[in-house]
Amino acid sequence: MPNRFFWNPDYSVGNDTLDSQHRAILAQCNTLADCIVDAGPQADQEFQTVLNALMAMAAEHFSAEEAMLSQWGYPELQAQQDEHDEFDYLANEIITTENFEKIELQRFLALWWIGHIVGSAKKYRAFLQQQVGA
Repeated sequence: MPNRFFWNPDYSVGNDTLDSQHRAILAQCNTLADCIVDAGPQADQEFQTVLNALMAMAAEHFSAEEAMLSQWGYPELQAQQDEHDEFDYLANEIITTENFEKIELQRFLALWWIGHIVGSAKKYRAFLQQQVGA
C-alpha cells in the first residue's frame, strides 16, 4: 500500500512560498500513489511523468529554501544544504525505478518529504518568524 500524506496547517513553516511548495510536493507524492493503484502501461508512463515533475519541484524548492535562509542568515544553512544534497544523491543515484519497485520509491519519497516538512523545515520556522518580526 502506498503512503499518502495530506497537508496539515501544523506543518506550516510560516512562509507562503515554502508552504505552497511543500503542499504541492506532498500532492505529487499522493499522485505517485494513484499511479501505483492504477494498473497498466499508461499508469507506468504517468508514474514516470509525475516522478520527473516531483524532482523538478524538489530542485525548485531547495533553491528557494536555500536562497531565503541565506538571505536571512540562517545559522543552520549548511545542515539544510547537506540535507538537500543527500536527497539529490539518494533520489537520482540510488532510489530510482531501475533499482526499486515503484511502490518502494513512492513510499521513500512520501516519507522523506513528510520528514523534511515536520523535521528540518520546522526547525527554521521560529527563526523566520523572528526575522519577519524584527
